[in-house]
Amino acid sequence: MPTITETATTSPIGRQTPRIDGPFKVSGAAMYASDFNFPGLLYAVPVEATIANGKLQKLDTSEAEKMPGVRAIFHRANIGKIFRSVLQPPSSGIADERRPPLADDVIRYYGQYIAVAVADTFEIAKAAADAVRATYTKDKPNVNLDLQPENEPETVETTHGRLKRLQSERGDPDKAFASAQVKVDQTYVTPAETHNPIELQGTIATWDGQMLTIYEESQAVFNLRSVLAQMFGLPKENVRVITKFVGSGFGSKLWPWTHCALACAAARQLGKPVKLVLSRRMMFQSVGHRPRTQQRVRLGATNEGKLVSLMQDYLNDLDILGGYHENCGESTSYFYSVPNLRVHWGRTRRNIGSPTPMRGPGAVPGLFATESAMNELADQLKIDPVRLRELNEPKIDEGKGIPFSSRHYLECLQLGGERFGWANRNAEVGSMKRDGLILGWGLSGAAWISGRFPAQASVELRDDGSARVACGTQDIGTGTYTILAQLVSDKTGVPLNKIEVVLGDTSLPPGPISGGSLVTGSVVPAVFEAADNAITSLLTVATTEPGSAFGNRTRDDLAFESGRVFAKADGPAKGVPFSDLLHRTNMRLVTGSGKSEGTLDDKKPKVSMHSYGCHFVEVTWQPATARLRVNRVVTVIDGGRIINPLAGRNQIEGAVVMGIGMALLEHTIYDPQNGAPINSNLADYLMSVNADAPLMEVHFLDYPDTDVNQLGARGIGEIGLAGVAAAIAAATYHATGVRVRELPISIEDLLTSSILT
Repeated sequence: MPTITETATTSPIGRQTPRIDGPFKVSGAAMYASDFNFPGLLYAVPVEATIANGKLQKLDTSEAEKMPGVRAIFHRANIGKIFRSVLQPPSSGIADERRPPLADDVIRYYGQYIAVAVADTFEIAKAAADAVRATYTKDKPNVNLDLQPENEPETVETTHGRLKRLQSERGDPDKAFASAQVKVDQTYVTPAETHNPIELQGTIATWDGQMLTIYEESQAVFNLRSVLAQMFGLPKENVRVITKFVGSGFGSKLWPWTHCALACAAARQLGKPVKLVLSRRMMFQSVGHRPRTQQRVRLGATNEGKLVSLMQDYLNDLDILGGYHENCGESTSYFYSVPNLRVHWGRTRRNIGSPTPMRGPGAVPGLFATESAMNELADQLKIDPVRLRELNEPKIDEGKGIPFSSRHYLECLQLGGERFGWANRNAEVGSMKRDGLILGWGLSGAAWISGRFPAQASVELRDDGSARVACGTQDIGTGTYTILAQLVSDKTGVPLNKIEVVLGDTSLPPGPISGGSLVTGSVVPAVFEAADNAITSLLTVATTEPGSAFGNRTRDDLAFESGRVFAKADGPAKGVPFSDLLHRTNMRLVTGSGKSEGTLDDKKPKVSMHSYGCHFVEVTWQPATARLRVNRVVTVIDGGRIINPLAGRNQIEGAVVMGIGMALLEHTIYDPQNGAPINSNLADYLMSVNADAPLMEVHFLDYPDTDVNQLGARGIGEIGLAGVAAAIAAATYHATGVRVRELPISIEDLLTSSILT
């Protein structure tokens, strides 16, 4: 099978490339949203509700307003009009929390904003916010962990529009399950998880008449512009969103949150720029989290291991007013071959802030459940879990009845098993030992969507031999700046250090959101078309402008390669650098624009586009101290063509470490008395750190998927997390004999192990 190798290449595509934005970040030159400063800048700090269920009866702002340096305490009565936004199909105006800030006096979650203090300094604004006194009538909040479906109709409103709760169905799964020779019927639970990117969320808002400009760490600048235009009754062209760099987001910065509207409203009222940056504690309350999920999975199979029935019934919790749906069934209908299948979902409301997408939304918790069930089925059948997956490999996407654009899942399993040494596995629980430790081996499959969002780009070729590429997408720390530079360099021959990449601004050509691992796949066609059109303009200049060495040629006589214009009959060696041509014709630059259409809204797709992968995991178990550690991971990804293997491996390694946190550490705990997130800090919210990182191998298969774009490149930011927790849970069972179906795996779970001596 073809795999990515380290051989030298003249093209920047496929070459290990350090990020071009790296020097800006390590030198401090990179400007993040809260780094900007303006004359007369004021600071805002929200006032938060200290209950999760009730009503605000009285707000006493008198002491706060007397403080020197306080400009205003804004609340419902004086904040000014903020309109409610709506979804604008197919994919604009998205927001998880639709209620405008301060819209009413009903408190629905702990930390809900009830006012905002604005002052000359942050310290004064914080003191003023703390001085505001609130009186409530309160009821006991519902943050119950046991999820029971609400009585919703079969078609419901969600963040992204109307969806059917019966997600997928074929055959007669109930009858097939009832008569199956071997059955698994278990419930799997994943907890609420909080994103916790390094960069805190915040907004700087400035007004110039009816023109609103905001600096925000957004993963979707054009969507944010759409929502703000609605909330403040402005045409879209009157709103500009700037996001030059993002200190990661993991999904928490995809959609607008109410602090942004508060900053804009305060700046409008005062006629001054306003900066509002959330605290770490606020990040646990009002800017989203991965919701708690509860999934019943039923598998029916023959004694030989062939699936005959698969049923997945899943629930997620959500806020009181919102419509969030955690799509745990995203990969279920197509991942394995099964003639009888049903995927159905429901939701249950709690007194919590709105959930939002978190890296690998839906598929990550969904695959924890379905892949764990597959591993349990393999154990029941006493069959190798790799073999079980081979037996159930589909020939087509059975959910849609269409072929796969590219699918090499079995090759992932083959290569992963070889690199891991899976053939040496002894399936007996607790049987494998090394250096006084018990070893546990487990595996899981992985899958993630592929396709394109609509995208536009522009490319300039300049008389100094440099190039500029612009696109209104954003780089959230995943390497988008570098990818665009590689694409332009491949087309034009301009070296990477002479390419300016401009992103993160709604004044640029519209670009895709940084979500779904779809940016790379989306921008390739747009950037290539823009570069081609710039080159076409250059050839027109060569044949029509005075001073050109090609004035006696037609455009069809000429070609462009490696930065040189040349006559086809003479070859590139006798060509002219495009910078010389522009100099001779007294032109500063030529430009080209390009665009590509999206694929996700295609109602009748011809092929099923996804990425695939697998994880093989080794844990060590020390019975005397009940210590479990992830020791080694081998991951293989079928992600199409990898444009930058260096950044690609970094993406997968980071995802694996995040998966260790998901399996063993991360969960947000809500106080049943007041609804507050208890562990709302980086000391008590445990995440995997450097000391938890295992030995890791990452391998990419090299199968370009040209149904996605002409390079065959697919995004890989999220697939690396999918399945990791299931593989760790399987390895934990192999080592300890304890089957854990609710994450995170805890010491208390493992104390029930019979292997403690």
